[in-house]
Amino acid sequence: MREFSLPALYEVPTDGNLTDLIRRNAAQHPDVAVLGRKVAGAWTDVTATQFLAEVRAAAKGLIAAGIQPGDRVALMSRTRFEWVQLDFAIWSAGGVTVPVYETSSAEQVQWMLGDSGAVAAIVESPEHADRVESVRDGLPGLRNVWRIDDGAVAELTAAGAEITDATVDERAATAKADDPATIVYTSGTTGRPKGCVLTHRSFFAECGNAVERLKPLFRTGECSVLLFLPAAHVFGRLVEVAAVMAPIKLGCLPDIKNLTDDLATFRPTLILGVPRVFEKVYNSARAKAQADGKGRIFDKAAHTAIAYSRALSTPRGPSLGLRIRHKIFDKLVYGKLRAVLGGRGEYAISGGAPLGERLGHFYRGIGFTVLEGYGLTESCAATTFNPWDRQKIGTVGQPLPGSVVRIADDGEVLLHGEHLFTGYWNNPEATAEALADGWFHTGDIGTLDEDGYLAITGRKKEILVTAGGKNVAPAVIEDRIRAHALVAECMVVGDGRPFVGALITLDEEFLTRWAKDHGKPSDATAATLRQDPELLAEVQRAVDEGNAAVSKAESVRKFRVLTRQFTEEAGHITPSLKLKRNVVAKDFADEIEAIYRA
Repeated sequence: MREFSLPALYEVPTDGNLTDLIRRNAAQHPDVAVLGRKVAGAWTDVTATQFLAEVRAAAKGLIAAGIQPGDRVALMSRTRFEWVQLDFAIWSAGGVTVPVYETSSAEQVQWMLGDSGAVAAIVESPEHADRVESVRDGLPGLRNVWRIDDGAVAELTAAGAEITDATVDERAATAKADDPATIVYTSGTTGRPKGCVLTHRSFFAECGNAVERLKPLFRTGECSVLLFLPAAHVFGRLVEVAAVMAPIKLGCLPDIKNLTDDLATFRPTLILGVPRVFEKVYNSARAKAQADGKGRIFDKAAHTAIAYSRALSTPRGPSLGLRIRHKIFDKLVYGKLRAVLGGRGEYAISGGAPLGERLGHFYRGIGFTVLEGYGLTESCAATTFNPWDRQKIGTVGQPLPGSVVRIADDGEVLLHGEHLFTGYWNNPEATAEALADGWFHTGDIGTLDEDGYLAITGRKKEILVTAGGKNVAPAVIEDRIRAHALVAECMVVGDGRPFVGALITLDEEFLTRWAKDHGKPSDATAATLRQDPELLAEVQRAVDEGNAAVSKAESVRKFRVLTRQFTEEAGHITPSLKLKRNVVAKDFADEIEAIYRA
């Protein structure tokens, strides 16, 4: 199939904007908890009425500070309650939010604030403030900088004490559906980040149709979602707006150091994450079972869960024997795993990279279905996703209702719909290249099956061509190798080379466990074990698993275990965990050469 679309389930209001949602919630669901705020280690409910009042209070301060309709205001913070409050406050003041990753360098901060023309910035910490201050001479348009940890919300509230609610509501109404809501800068795997202009219409079309199609996951007063992805990333922003639109209770976590504890106390019904989160949960549970001498039971339970899930997709369903084994393991293993995930959840949504069929079937088999989706900043996050009632594991689902997916002659995935960005800020050349005749050229390669389910097979710009002329899509192999507990990251190499190789980093947490289980020194590291025969054999098993997904000509023939990680600080990965292949190739050129040395 070359093209597939679904009819819209939601009609975008022509004159409205996203601030209408919080006023509607306060009017229709005044006492419903729409957010959870962590105070002194405990979660406290924030009702729709309270949230509207707190947003208005902050918006008044922005208006008093001179923020005008259309002004860009940067927001640099970890994911926390204040992020959501200030995002809606900026919109309520008529402004346009410019999210900045809290990990962004001073140079990146200067580029994003300068390119967007931000007149104000709200940052979280002294460190963030110092970063902005270090480049402030290069930002002549920047007037105000507020710091959340230094009482920014209270300061704004006090400054706007004389502004009335009516004034805020009047200002909030200035933006229409086709006006910019935000400028989200791409992570930038190559070159400088580009500012994607997403309108209020983009978010309405995206979140309205997603919430309607996934209605059982967004029941007001019953469902909740815990957001621990960066709110500066478009996926995190989708969660924020969709939760407010439903509305369901939204909790925000600034870090995942105590994720298990927070899941247990917040008890979300829905979790949004990237594959690495779900891989970690699985690998941690398996490692714990092995440490407790129950590794064989866990492996049998996992095998049963996968078989049970696969059987659910067949006409006859699971056999009687399989159903009995599944019920036994539900009491012994699956229930405990669901408890780790909060105990109330039945669904998760995963994006950013392929989860893989094995884990997809495992989670559905334990009663916690992970629905994979696919999207980009330019498509306001999810442009396809698996519906809750018609999941096809191994795909990224059907198009967002109201949108179209087309496969070009060269296999590139093209998108069309109201949810798309309107262009790159201050970059008409890049806009013209990406948007042609209303179609966004994603740069991803994919296929559509007979039911309109999309499978992504690689990136056009990342296709390697070996010396023998074989085209290789790295993502297919990398994702399978990375699923192994010992592997942190994997980058396939081989462009213009006689065969395909791979650079592999080790997961430090699981390396410590592996070393202990295999009688290695307690202070063992990747540097001391990179030539260890047992470790190399274990990594080879991960590579063999990756090779099983491709032809012999595309398979990894040799690999190198690296002594250090790919890090965001070193520029190897983006804040959304995408590899910057050119940077990795440059920094580890000697290791790549070692793969091909005779």
